[in-house]
Amino acid sequence: MTVTSDWTRSDRPAPTRGMTRRGFLQMVGGGIVICVTLGPTEVVAQRRRGSMYPEDVNAYLRIDENGHVTVFSGKIEMGQGVMTSQAQMAAEELGVALDAIEMVLGDTDRCPWDMGTFGSLTTRMFGPALRAAAAEARTVLIQLAAEKLGVPEERLVVKDGVVSVQGAPGRSVTYGALAEGKKIARLVDRKAVLHQVGHFEVMGASPERLDGRDKVTGAGLYAADVRLPGMLRARILRPPAHGATLTHADTAKARAMDGVTVVQEDGLIAVLHPDWEVADKALKAIDAKWDVPEPAFDTETVFDYMVAHAPKPETAESHGDLAAGRAGAARLFETTFRKGYVAHAPMEPHAAVAEMKDGKLTVWASTQTPFPTKDRIASAVGLPADEVRVITPYVGGGFGGKSAGGQALEAARLARATGKPVQVAWSRAEEFFYDTFDPACVVQLTSGVDADGKISLWDYDVYLAGDRGASLFYDVPNARVRVFGSWRGEGTKIHPFAVGPWRAPGANMNIFAAESQIDRMASALGVDPVAFRLKNTSDARMQRVLQTAAQAFGWRTGASPSGRQGGPGTVRKGSISKGRGVACGIDAGTYAALMAEVAVDTAEGAVRVERVVAVQDMGIVVNPLGAKMQMEGCVTMGLGYVFSEELRFRGGKILDQNFGTYELPRLTWLPRIETVLVDNPDVDPQGGGEPSIVPMGGVIANAVFDATGARVLRLPMTPERVLAAIEEAKTR
Repeated sequence: MTVTSDWTRSDRPAPTRGMTRRGFLQMVGGGIVICVTLGPTEVVAQRRRGSMYPEDVNAYLRIDENGHVTVFSGKIEMGQGVMTSQAQMAAEELGVALDAIEMVLGDTDRCPWDMGTFGSLTTRMFGPALRAAAAEARTVLIQLAAEKLGVPEERLVVKDGVVSVQGAPGRSVTYGALAEGKKIARLVDRKAVLHQVGHFEVMGASPERLDGRDKVTGAGLYAADVRLPGMLRARILRPPAHGATLTHADTAKARAMDGVTVVQEDGLIAVLHPDWEVADKALKAIDAKWDVPEPAFDTETVFDYMVAHAPKPETAESHGDLAAGRAGAARLFETTFRKGYVAHAPMEPHAAVAEMKDGKLTVWASTQTPFPTKDRIASAVGLPADEVRVITPYVGGGFGGKSAGGQALEAARLARATGKPVQVAWSRAEEFFYDTFDPACVVQLTSGVDADGKISLWDYDVYLAGDRGASLFYDVPNARVRVFGSWRGEGTKIHPFAVGPWRAPGANMNIFAAESQIDRMASALGVDPVAFRLKNTSDARMQRVLQTAAQAFGWRTGASPSGRQGGPGTVRKGSISKGRGVACGIDAGTYAALMAEVAVDTAEGAVRVERVVAVQDMGIVVNPLGAKMQMEGCVTMGLGYVFSEELRFRGGKILDQNFGTYELPRLTWLPRIETVLVDNPDVDPQGGGEPSIVPMGGVIANAVFDATGARVLRLPMTPERVLAAIEEAKTR
């Protein structure tokens, strides 16, 4: 397997949605080119599904004279493993070995248009198109081989890029020999047959990650590693708070410094020098004064503010009669849940390098959205889109935060202004300041149960988190879900700084609230929380996932809080009480159930997670080890938003600027993590990058309740909040 590193190649025209056949063939070069073209009906269907692919070509491959296969994908690799899984899908359907594949990712001059890499969409949305393209290619190659060998297609078999006559392996021809360096474009006139699970040779296996060796040896390059002759490093004047207005800026001292270039145009003030430290000194030499507005709210008062100022609600789900459900409920439960802002805090801060050369602007960017970023850059610098190229090296973690690409626009503007290559690499403080944060949000929830212990009412209002994860998978006859703003659209106007997608945006909060409420009802009825969930859902996939989790965990039936009943939560030593919890969720087409064991220091409020069992039904699994790694990553990252990650702010002023005050999960926090993949070959591959993070808030909150009888209703669950919940529980 080869990963391309040809970042400077510019001899091929960029693919556009209005591309001619001649232009397309010039772009991809020699070999057999397989195009998969959507007809009008398929285009409509793709659009209804939220397709990210162009109307003319949604996936394409190139087969070279030597038999190597180049796979072009607009997706990017940011640690989630899609470089490997996409190669596996292509190799499987094409009938070649994995090491025959070369991946070209996120290059807007060489890859088909793509909306971006987010939402666990790569495998479940782009994967089918890629597999179809590879299967179509195999069909064409078999047709060509049949013509060359003079035998019917049905007598031919394919193995490792060689087409041979069944029963006569000596009569064969390689893919490379069939290509012969020709430019051949042939549209397949019949539907190619995909390989079935039982015949997989490459899919379903867990080969060595194709980016792994580069990353552990340091050979892998990121945007901040790009070096170009004559490159300048930029430092940019930043406001002290969001919403601040620049009233004075004297750049004379910076301009007088040897070798320093100052750019001041359209609100952008930057100092540039080949040495970053010199540029930083020049930045500090600028005398700038700002008008900073008074804060309307802060970390603690934001929740009341957003409920009072939220946009009008949109009804995401409604059925039955709420009034009848409320009147007929044997018991009602009203709860309010809160969660603060959360930063993405990737290890790699945003970085980009831009260069104007021969009338074309090339930008190497740490971005999840190369094609939309290309369009934004073209608009910002006043160039036609086909004169801008975005190349995406490895991305050091994105989690949704590297979608906007602000640093790429800054680098592009400065390169255009100076005529020299420019690198913009945000400092950690800039990363925290300009991050698009996961928004603070509130859920107000009223539910009810009838005399038979069935959920009869679900009245759910979510403020500023959106509806992802808010859909019911429980059977409730009278239900309504209302959304008062999201992390995009009208809801963003309330925040003093930018907000945006954060790994499974909104779903973490929605499942935390919903699964905590389910647990609360089960406890009030004196019913085991697993049994209560099974009783109230007829979803067969969810039942199977939950039952699998209970078996893997060794769940012992009993109502919560078991700490008060001598069960697993019995105080063992001093002030330490132990408990277990369960939570479920559906995200990106994948069903997840988590169970956890925790130890709570009831005197200090500290919570230690000792064990997590994560179970997923994600349909056909392309790479089992890769899927399990994502599940483990979800659990690990989830510990952050559950226990410590909350951005402190006062109006537009960001109070957290580094990891000294914004605490990420540490290795010492990690529990024993056990992962289980439920076999479900009847469902196409689904998303795996986010589902297991979604129930983390709920499962830990429920385990803390099981241990202490205290219900924590705000994330993160800091020791102070846990202690406050314990004290409140004593008064009930």
